[in-house]
Amino acid sequence: MGMCVFRGSNEINLDTKGRLAIPARYRDALMSQCGGSLVVTIDIKDKCLFIYPLPEWEKIENQIAALPTFNDSTRRMQRLLIGHARDVDLDASGRILVPPELRKHAEIDKKIMLVGQRHRFELWSLENWNASCGTWLEEAAGELSVPDAMQSLSL
Repeated sequence: MGMCVFRGSNEINLDTKGRLAIPARYRDALMSQCGGSLVVTIDIKDKCLFIYPLPEWEKIENQIAALPTFNDSTRRMQRLLIGHARDVDLDASGRILVPPELRKHAEIDKKIMLVGQRHRFELWSLENWNASCGTWLEEAAGELSVPDAMQSLSL
């Protein structure tokens, strides 16, 4: 049972009940990898949500929980990421219910962008996604050098 890889982005609409239809090309892999059990939590830097297959989330949650609780920054991160995590399951139609409090955090209404990030998805409001992409492109164009971590990549 290998890891499912999520790539690309999909513009999708949430239905009136706040459900997101996971693209068909990922559904079978999610069912075999994690039985359709996913975890949704907030991103602490951007107005978006993270969606993880349960086994992937458990690895991250264990790392977060193991951080020292006497450090204020790590304690805050533990509270935010683990405290906002919600278990969701794919229904028979391949949808998940995005909890209302998480939709509010990410300013998600109807039009959304689901962005594959290899081991997880990011869920953005279409408006925030488009604004952020514009900002990132401007920032990248203004940078004079490639970050050290990317120097050895050949694109």
